[in-house]
Amino acid sequence: MARPKSENLTDTEQSIMKILWRDGECSVKAITAVLSEVKITAYTSVQTMCKIMAEKGYVEFRKDGRAFLYSAVLSETDAQQSALKTLLNRFFGGSSQLLTQHLMTQSDIDMDALQELQDKLDRKSKDDK
Repeated sequence: MARPKSENLTDTEQSIMKILWRDGECSVKAITAVLSEVKITAYTSVQTMCKIMAEKGYVEFRKDGRAFLYSAVLSETDAQQSALKTLLNRFFGGSSQLLTQHLMTQSDIDMDALQELQDKLDRKSKDDK
């Protein structure tokens, strides 16, 4: 029976997905090597996480000899959208306007970045008409 898919990736799942998004299909050994560059990680732990992620539908795998090769099913864009939706709902009542206001008052956004955002808003507004 498949494990229930959580709304967002856990920190460990996200670390593995970043590797798969960047490198494409990877073996557990390759994933472990990359994760161990930051923190020593056991091969068996990565193997277990990859199996769980496959059960959740985030990744798929194929067997190549004795190795299992994993690749992302969940796109980075879909993961970002899910995380942003959760953030909006949890902290800003679902309001992207409140989030934007918060970012503008609580972040060090320079004028060039604000102008770029305004240009994008103007283009989107023209495209929607």
